[in-house]
Amino acid sequence: MYSSKHNDGNLKGDQMTTRLAVIAPGAMGSAVARELVGRGAQVLTVIDSRSERSTLRARDAGMIAADLSDLPGCDLILSIVPPDAAIGLAQMLAPVLRQSPTKPAFIDFNAINPATMQDVSAALSGTGCDVLDGAIIGLPPQQGRDGPTFYISGDPDGRADVLASFGLKLRQIDGPVGAASALKMVYAGINKGLVALGTAMFLASERAGCAQALSQQMSESLPNLRGQLMHAIPDMYGKAYRWVPEMREITAFLGENDPASGIFDAASQIFASIAKDADRTLIAALDRVLSQTDSGDLAP
Repeated sequence: MYSSKHNDGNLKGDQMTTRLAVIAPGAMGSAVARELVGRGAQVLTVIDSRSERSTLRARDAGMIAADLSDLPGCDLILSIVPPDAAIGLAQMLAPVLRQSPTKPAFIDFNAINPATMQDVSAALSGTGCDVLDGAIIGLPPQQGRDGPTFYISGDPDGRADVLASFGLKLRQIDGPVGAASALKMVYAGINKGLVALGTAMFLASERAGCAQALSQQMSESLPNLRGQLMHAIPDMYGKAYRWVPEMREITAFLGENDPASGIFDAASQIFASIAKDADRTLIAALDRVLSQTDSGDLAP
């Protein structure tokens, strides 16, 4: 059900159709769009200058390719981009939204800290659009498993509530813009920070020759944590480049006077080293540690 603005112009819809924009069609954005389209929403996106992979995701999700000028006609605009692209997207949309007589609500669902969220709001000031703070916690929606939770703050009029009617697990936080972003920071700090810590210690155990002993000890005293890391660390390999700016956002959220900020500066460097591991030397070392059995043999 992929529609292109260049071939069918399917942007008019009807008065009963809820029209949403999701930018951009990355792994999370396209999965969210597929869920919304499957429940009957019309979902627009902008694919100009996007990679072929993103274009295919948009097509497979049933999204409609649109120009920036089409977006003010939506009920909501959902920003789902890497953290370091959040402000730029808001700045790009601002002139179009200022000139439009229709004013959609803009929801920033990115992994940014409250100060960055304020910068997003500032970029959209004068547009006449409500700017809401959002956070997505969990894996992209997928058939057969629970989807993520979508948190919203700074939404006293409940403009985001329509998302719940299209199957998204929505939770409103009774707090100002910035509260949802803060939640994302502290949750990701625990969840992804643990992955960074496990990655660092597993690599150290490989270098020091104690990987098998570590595996045995964790099996005995920390079996749940070992099991969690055995899944989470390999799952991180392809996402590490996206986690680098997220760790930097957490560092900024904590501030230079908080000694814990150094933890997440280090985490950003750990994920950066995995992202740059072109010859997969580090990944191979992690895989060797993760494949250790309690007997010292490699798992089949």
